[in-house]
Amino acid sequence: MAEHTGREAVAAVWRIDSARIVGALARYTGDFALAEDLAQEALAEALVSWPRDGVPHNPAGWLLTTGRRRAIDAFRRRSALDDRYAALARDLGEGGVVTGAITGADPREEAGDVLWDPDQIDDDVLALIFTSCHPVLSREARVALTLRVVGGLTSDEIARAFLVPTATVQARITRAKKTLAAARVPFEVPPAADRAERLGTVLSVVYLVFTEGSSATSGDRLLRLDLAAEAQRLARVLARLVPDEPEVHALVALLELTAARFPARTGPDGGPVLLEHQDRRRWDRAAIGRGRAALARAERAGRGLGPYGLQAAIAECHAVAASVDDTDWSRIVVLYEALGRLAPSPVVDLNRAVAVAMADGPAAALEIVDGLADALAGSHLLPSVRGELLARLGRPDEAREEFARAVERCANVRERALLEGKIAALG
Repeated sequence: MAEHTGREAVAAVWRIDSARIVGALARYTGDFALAEDLAQEALAEALVSWPRDGVPHNPAGWLLTTGRRRAIDAFRRRSALDDRYAALARDLGEGGVVTGAITGADPREEAGDVLWDPDQIDDDVLALIFTSCHPVLSREARVALTLRVVGGLTSDEIARAFLVPTATVQARITRAKKTLAAARVPFEVPPAADRAERLGTVLSVVYLVFTEGSSATSGDRLLRLDLAAEAQRLARVLARLVPDEPEVHALVALLELTAARFPARTGPDGGPVLLEHQDRRRWDRAAIGRGRAALARAERAGRGLGPYGLQAAIAECHAVAASVDDTDWSRIVVLYEALGRLAPSPVVDLNRAVAVAMADGPAAALEIVDGLADALAGSHLLPSVRGELLARLGRPDEAREEFARAVERCANVRERALLEGKIAALG
């Protein structure tokens, strides 16, 4: 029983405090890769000692203290006269001087009762997020590293979420840390001049994680709620750390408003339920309220809505409508037009076509869709939408062909089943 409780405590503390621990270790050592390794070593030690000796009074402090002691051991092995070893020894009270997040030479640190400075923690976590999402890394590496060091997920959890081998995730994380070291990327919050551009990269990583959770590209589940929830948590962390950035609040709004529909998006068998058939009474009204509040905060900045803000505004149109027919489709078309100018994408144009079909009829939408054939070649989304439009236009034979093409291209089991059902419904 004690062993089970100890392991549960380790998992809970790691999920909540891993970013603060890795961030603090990165600041103390000046080495991002080493900090993540030290945190993992502390975690491994906790998995042995907590079930045996009991959970410490301050679990997060215990992990940080253990990681810092491991850092001292590592520096001692490199050189007994290493300046960084001396500085870290003083931090631990061995020299009587304490800096950073630890305030005062406190004997409780021997038991892991580290005293956190909230302002320094925020800086550490923000630096950790910016470092994990540095543009020098590939998109896949940013996602894996962010989920590992900021989200606290294990390599196995990340691998299951994206349906790739654990070894692939571990290799991406290892390469990412080596790349950051080779590029001499500093562990810091970027200067103000560089922050806006880098923040866009951070937001795109969080959004990518959420998108995979809300519409799984492969596998036998339509939704991956744990992955979507982790993205929401990361977005909320960012909103607390950079409260003056409207697009951060816009991203929070978009994720909340989208996730609010999750309870009605799947049926009892796990299959997808289309928007027009969803029971809107099952939508999460609390999430809708949070999303609208976050969107209003982004709008109050007075800078105009960015890409995430425009998408959140579209999601809000759906959230406040009593039914599909009651939805303000004309406004959604205008919002998609603005989004297409601000962040051009064939997927945005395809979504605009769907809105045009609802506002002005399928014929007008089909013209837009036909212009996207080259841009979305290989995607199941284009033939899926085209099949819907052709069916509405009374052209069932062509619609069947498009749905069959979509089935061939779709990697998600649940979506394929839905498309096959549409083929069967056409006779």
